Amino acid sequence: MELMRTPRRTTRRVWISAAIGVVILGLLACVGLSVYVGWQLTHKPREPITVTPKDYGMAYENATFTSKDGKTALKGWVIPPQGTAKMTVIFAHGYAGNRMQKNVPFLPLAKRLVAEGYRVILFDFRASGESEGDMITIGVKEKDDLLGVIDYAKTHYREPVALYGISMGAATSILAAAEDSDVHGVIADSPFSDLESYLRANMSVWTHLPDVPFTYLILAIIPALADLDLGMSSPIHAVDRVTPRPILFIHSKDDRSIPYEESVKLYEAHPDVFQLWLTEKADHVKSFSLYGDQYVNRMLSFLRSLEQQQAKK
Repeated sequence: MELMRTPRRTTRRVWISAAIGVVILGLLACVGLSVYVGWQLTHKPREPITVTPKDYGMAYENATFTSKDGKTALKGWVIPPQGTAKMTVIFAHGYAGNRMQKNVPFLPLAKRLVAEGYRVILFDFRASGESEGDMITIGVKEKDDLLGVIDYAKTHYREPVALYGISMGAATSILAAAEDSDVHGVIADSPFSDLESYLRANMSVWTHLPDVPFTYLILAIIPALADLDLGMSSPIHAVDRVTPRPILFIHSKDDRSIPYEESVKLYEAHPDVFQLWLTEKADHVKSFSLYGDQYVNRMLSFLRSLEQQQAKK
């Protein structure tokens, strides 16, 4: 009888070993794919600079800024108005974009502000456009880039500084304003409120992979791969240090990339100081393209209120 059982036990062991092998191979494949996707998310192809302010009839200066890290050179443009500038407005582009930010687009919007007497600075974050750096960090180190551009503006120009950012650039603008009290106000179009929680809920939007197991694996791998603390890119934990300075939040209810509730959450932290404009029918950061004059008028009204506050001091 014992001899009869041995082949069965052997066969069972073979099947169990094979099943374990398949599971291990599957896990290794998932980890390998997650490493690859995590690398791709932080190393996007650079969008080339194909137009300049001159193509839109604006005089400009090429400029090189230095990130607050003291080593990363950032390329950009300074577009002066005719006459004395009322304020310098620094534009901060989105994830995997550059200083043109074609989907907004930045240059036509800059032209509208320059015509109203504002100096506009456009620049490329690290690992984007023509700037140095080889890794996109979705706000963690981009904050230092923006702080470096703010330092440049304060050193070279006498007028006040305001920030305008879209998507990742909007979140980064809030983070930078929290650290530099010389920023008079922020216009934030479609920011996330907290990078880690946003990615945990929306990673599949960017990767097109199932949440289980890939979202969890990628969120574990990216910080180790890039030596990043995702918790450092958290506007919801920074807005208390921006007040009493104002923030104008702009977000479309039909944004398919970053839900408009992200801006609502940020606005509700200080509704007595912050402003919120929710648009409709516009996809991610497309409110300017769809609303045009209304968008510009909202920006101008906000900037004028900053000027009035400055005049009272």
